[in-house]
Amino acid sequence: MSKLVINDLQVKIEDNQILKGVNLVVNSGEVHAIMGPNGTGKSTLASALMGHPKYEVTSGEAFLDDEDLLEMEVDERARAGLFLAMQYPSEVPGVTNSDFMRQAVRATTGAEMGLIDFIMMYEDNAADLKMRKDLPHRYLNEGFSGGERKRNEILQLKTLKPKIAILDEIDSGLDIDALKIVGENVNNMVGPDFGCVLITHYQRILDYIKPTHVHIMIDGKIVLTGGAELIAKIDANGYEWVREELGIDFKEGN
Repeated sequence: MSKLVINDLQVKIEDNQILKGVNLVVNSGEVHAIMGPNGTGKSTLASALMGHPKYEVTSGEAFLDDEDLLEMEVDERARAGLFLAMQYPSEVPGVTNSDFMRQAVRATTGAEMGLIDFIMMYEDNAADLKMRKDLPHRYLNEGFSGGERKRNEILQLKTLKPKIAILDEIDSGLDIDALKIVGENVNNMVGPDFGCVLITHYQRILDYIKPTHVHIMIDGKIVLTGGAELIAKIDANGYEWVREELGIDFKEGN
């Protein structure tokens, strides 16, 4: 069992304070959906936890299995068992998917996997996601559609097997068939060795990745936590009811 603990995390970009005290505990076997209007800090939370240099942590703590994430470099966080599926995956021309993933497995585990064993695992995972058979020979995300890039992020997740994953809007760019495939693959991973934080605007991905906890983030803080009843309420009424019920005034960003 693993545990991600976030205490009073505050983060700014340049002079703009984005996170204003986030508290969250995620155990393996759990799925925490974080929802909220645009511009309220959801993606900032993901990037700050993974160590993006653009984001400055001004206060607070973050631990994975009692290891201080904020004292680690990005690669050390990955080796500790943290994974980020990015909202906008980048192209890496000249590096094939399979070479990238084999090096990533070596870097995160510290062990050399035999080529045949790696190919079998990688191809099985790609088949689970119903990806094209030429995938291993294609350059990383080069010429990929938005949906292919998101499936590729989940292929990396299945291959690396982290302790805790942060999935930043993996549903964007997916049609209904791809959404089902991606969602079911993630949901099937959840168990004693894996938990995740799922950042999303929409209810539809939560039909396939079943959350154990639902959090609403407004103005850089988690203001409400519940279960499936919050998803239904957001789907029916948006976020205006949060403003009215909690007396919180906020503006949606881009």
